[in-house]
Amino acid sequence: MRKSVVAIVGRPNVGKSTIFNRLVGERISIVEDIPGVTRDRIYASADWLNQDFNLIDTGGIEIGDEPLLVQMRQQAEIAIDEADVIIFILNGKEGITAADEEVAKLLFKSNKSVVLAINKMDNPEMRETIYEYYSLGFGEPFPISGSHGLGLGDLLDEVVKHFPVFAEEEAEEDTIYFSLIGRPNVGKSSLVNALLNEERVIVSEIEGTTRDAIDTRLHKDDQDFIIIDTAGMRKRGKVYETTEKYSVLRALRAIERSDVVLVLIDAETGIREQDKKIAGYAHEAGRAVVIVVNKWDTVASDEKAMKDFETKIRAHFLYLDYAPIVFLSAKTKKRLHTLIPAIKIASESHAKRVSTNVLNDVIMDAIAMNPTPTVKGKRLKVLYATQVAVKPPSFVIFVNEPDLMHFSYERFLENKIRDAFGFIGTPIKLFARRRQ
Repeated sequence: MRKSVVAIVGRPNVGKSTIFNRLVGERISIVEDIPGVTRDRIYASADWLNQDFNLIDTGGIEIGDEPLLVQMRQQAEIAIDEADVIIFILNGKEGITAADEEVAKLLFKSNKSVVLAINKMDNPEMRETIYEYYSLGFGEPFPISGSHGLGLGDLLDEVVKHFPVFAEEEAEEDTIYFSLIGRPNVGKSSLVNALLNEERVIVSEIEGTTRDAIDTRLHKDDQDFIIIDTAGMRKRGKVYETTEKYSVLRALRAIERSDVVLVLIDAETGIREQDKKIAGYAHEAGRAVVIVVNKWDTVASDEKAMKDFETKIRAHFLYLDYAPIVFLSAKTKKRLHTLIPAIKIASESHAKRVSTNVLNDVIMDAIAMNPTPTVKGKRLKVLYATQVAVKPPSFVIFVNEPDLMHFSYERFLENKIRDAFGFIGTPIKLFARRRQ
C-alpha cells in the first residue's frame, strides 16, 4: 500500500530543514542560517502513530526572476503537486510577511490539505501572537520550535488526520510485481513496449514524457507479471524537471509496490552519480534488484566490453553485489530474452524460506571454518539462527552478546548463507539478538 506524502514548504529561512530533521530523526537536510541553503527537494521516510509516510523538504519559495529563485520555486511547486498534505511553515519571530502571503496564495491554488505551523515560538509569551495567523485562512495555527522540538507531536497529530485512505491492493498469488527506475531517458518506456511487444507506452526523446504511472499486465514464460512504470511529472503548467532531476517520489511509490526493481543504466552515457542514488532507494527498501544495462546495441557489445562494463558496475554499486546484471537493447530487442529469467530468479530468492535445521548447519560450518571474534577478551558465541521473514529474507542470530557481532563477521555469515542458499538478486538482513 502506498504511503502518504507530506511536503514542508515556506519561504526561505523559516526553519524547514531543522523541522524536517526533527521529524525524520536525523540530520539529513543541510541546516545553515543562510536563506536558500536547501535548493532541491529532499526525501525521507518518517512515521507517526504507526503511520508511515514520505516527507519532502523543499527549497524556500521566493518570488523573483533570478535563476536560482525560479528553480527553487519550481522544485517547491513539484513537491506541492506530489504531496497529500502540506505543512506550511512561518517564522513566528517575524509575523506574516508579504512573501508568506504569496506562498499562501500558491497553496490555496493547490487545493491540498494544509497544516499551518508557526516556528521559533520558543518563548511562551510569543504564543499570544498566534491568533494573527488565523487570517491566512488555513485554520488553527500550531506553535512549534524546530530547534527545541516543541509542539511537533500536536502538529503531526493534525497532519495524519488529513492522510487519504488508500485501498489495499490485492496481490494475485504467484504474480510478480516489478518496476523500472532510472534516470530520465534511459529507456524505461521503450523497455516496457519491448516486453509487451506493442507500443503501449508513449516513447519520446524528450525527457519526462511519461506522465502517469500505469500498471500493465504481462504473461510470459508461464508467469504472470504486473509492470509498474514509473511516471514523470503530471503537473499541468510550466513546471519541469531539469536534465539531471529525477522524479524521486514516483520511483519511491513504485518501489513500495514492487517485488523486483529493475535499475536501468544507459550504456551510451555510462554510470552517473544519480544512478547510484536511484538504485539505493530500492536497496534500502529491501526489494529484489536486477541491474539492466540498456542501449547495449549502441556500444561495442563483445564479451570483453560486457565484462569491462560489469566490472565498473560492481565497483560503483558495491552494496548491490547480489544483483544480477542484464545487458540488452529495448530498441532492437537484442538479448531481451535474458531479462524475464533474471526477474523470476530474483523474485524467487526474495520470497525464499529456508529450514531452521539446514540454516543452523550452514552457520555452524561457517563458524568452524572461521571462528567467532574475541573483543576485549570476550568471545562471541553464536547459539542458533532462524529465518523470521521473507521479502527480503531476514534472519535472527541469537548470540551471547550482540555488541560482539562485528560488521565484518556479520558480512562473513551473510556470504556463507548466500553461498548455501543462493538468494540471487535479493538483499538479506541479519539481526544479532541476545537469547532471552
